[in-house]
Amino acid sequence: MFLKAVKIALVSGLSITMLACATTSVKSTEYVQIVQDTTPISEDLLMDLGVTVFDPGIDEIGRKEEERVSPEIRNAEARYAPFMLAETLQRSGNWGVVRVLPNETSTMDVYLHGQILQSDGEGMIIKVTVRDSTGLLWYTKEYEEHISKFSYEATQRQANDPFQVIYNNIANDLLAWRKANLSDQRIARIRAISELQFARNFAPEIFNEYLRVNNRGITEIVRLPADNDPSLTRIREIRQRDNLFVDTVQEYYANYARQMRVPYDSWREQSYEATMELDQLEASARRRMLAGTMAIVGGIAAATSNNGAVRAGSLVGVGAGAYMIKSGFDKRAEAEIHIAALQELGESLESEVAPKMIDLDDRTVMLTGTVEEQYSQWREILVELYEEETGGI
Repeated sequence: MFLKAVKIALVSGLSITMLACATTSVKSTEYVQIVQDTTPISEDLLMDLGVTVFDPGIDEIGRKEEERVSPEIRNAEARYAPFMLAETLQRSGNWGVVRVLPNETSTMDVYLHGQILQSDGEGMIIKVTVRDSTGLLWYTKEYEEHISKFSYEATQRQANDPFQVIYNNIANDLLAWRKANLSDQRIARIRAISELQFARNFAPEIFNEYLRVNNRGITEIVRLPADNDPSLTRIREIRQRDNLFVDTVQEYYANYARQMRVPYDSWREQSYEATMELDQLEASARRRMLAGTMAIVGGIAAATSNNGAVRAGSLVGVGAGAYMIKSGFDKRAEAEIHIAALQELGESLESEVAPKMIDLDDRTVMLTGTVEEQYSQWREILVELYEEETGGI
């Protein structure tokens, strides 16, 4: 009877282990290429696209993931990912100028906002929201990719970012939406509205009357100024200067990405390994604790038996169950060590990718977390220049 009970317990434990091991994550092996528009399009209809610095998604992190996520790394990724996406979009040849923006202060035809929902070296999820300058929402979509160890091999890392497929998919979806929903006339109106919005920011008393917002919150053109309007000519000159400054800001993001690439890739590879091992350790701990709990419950039940052999076996069952639970806690402690290692990596990464000083024509500024403040000061300078050129009229 005792041997039979032990045999049943062993079979049950083996079954639990096999079931727990049955769940596996699916890795992506298909590389998605960037789609280029084959339809000829006038340069005047190439829409300028702004990719704002991503929301790092720290506020969206659940309790279970808090210990695995480093705020320093997420904040760095919130600058790195938009640059990678902007480069991909520019390389596609389907758009005009593509810029990374600290905010929406710079007037563009299309804005793309991103939020990082997951990024641990093994998987990445980015939520993307796209709208144009009229206020029309194009779409909101989550992009998810899980990769294998192969993506971190030297030849692969030199060729592409490990999660380049996400950026390619976003680029392809943007093109598909534009082609399916926007006529040339609609694109021309969007670009005209962008220009008038920029003009209105500097001379609202002149350009307010050209635009209105309908009851759906969409900006519409009331009428257009003459193409040779002197006020519009000055605004276009101001906009060219603004574009030059925004291009300078692009150099900041480019330098930031270049400095970040090596330590970030190293962190992602280590994070991939730690994440996979952490998942295995946690699964092992759950299996051990579950099996241990069942062994204890079975042992306690057997202790009430009238059969002496079964009662003796119950002591073995309870002891084995207690050991398995302790082993489960030991595995969890080992997992905590890996979590601490990830946090340490995050802190070192943040220090390695510190922003640098850049020189403008009339000053030297530090483009860090205060890029928004610096751009705000630049806009004030542009307003002063406009007023000086127009004599305050």
